[in-house]
Amino acid sequence: MIDLRAPLVLASGSPRRRRLVSQIVRNVTFDASEAEEHIYPEEAASDAVCRLALDKAVDVSRRHEAALILGADTVVVLDGSILGKPVDANDAAVMLRALSGRTHVVFTGLALIHPSTSRSVTVAVCTKVHFDTLSVAEIAAYVRSGAPLDKAGAYGIQDDMGSLFVQGVEGDYFNVVGLPLNKLYRLLLTHFNDLIAA
Repeated sequence: MIDLRAPLVLASGSPRRRRLVSQIVRNVTFDASEAEEHIYPEEAASDAVCRLALDKAVDVSRRHEAALILGADTVVVLDGSILGKPVDANDAAVMLRALSGRTHVVFTGLALIHPSTSRSVTVAVCTKVHFDTLSVAEIAAYVRSGAPLDKAGAYGIQDDMGSLFVQGVEGDYFNVVGLPLNKLYRLLLTHFNDLIAA
């Protein structure tokens, strides 16, 4: 568990990210960003998640100038196309049908900024996910549960049903959940070591 001299503020309303960051940082608070989440055509996924994570961190930093701010954003990429959060149940079903039996990539961007010292760092983490072949009934049941509607790519690897659809992962499991803990830990040690209490 890391103790920071400055409070860490997670610029997210995601319960998954809140739970994960609380596993490694003791003095963490939460302030969901209101920054617009828009991905531009032809924008690379790694660039998009870093930009969006930084936008979220900057938005929240205006309210917490003495804190260390953490922004994060996650997208799913299939055949070069970025899948964000589904707009509705039908969109979720379309995404799940596309992912069925295929391998896709999950990108999470992390941004850490410390306004009082004008320091910032951004990084993207990539994980491959191998999906099982899903039946029409499995997709329908999962969509009915409502779980896919607030998740990039319309599934959560940590969900009761979503976890059953994943055959394997190459890379950081927690990156697929939405917050790569190892990378966050290393960024804190490397770039903000002076803020870590002895």
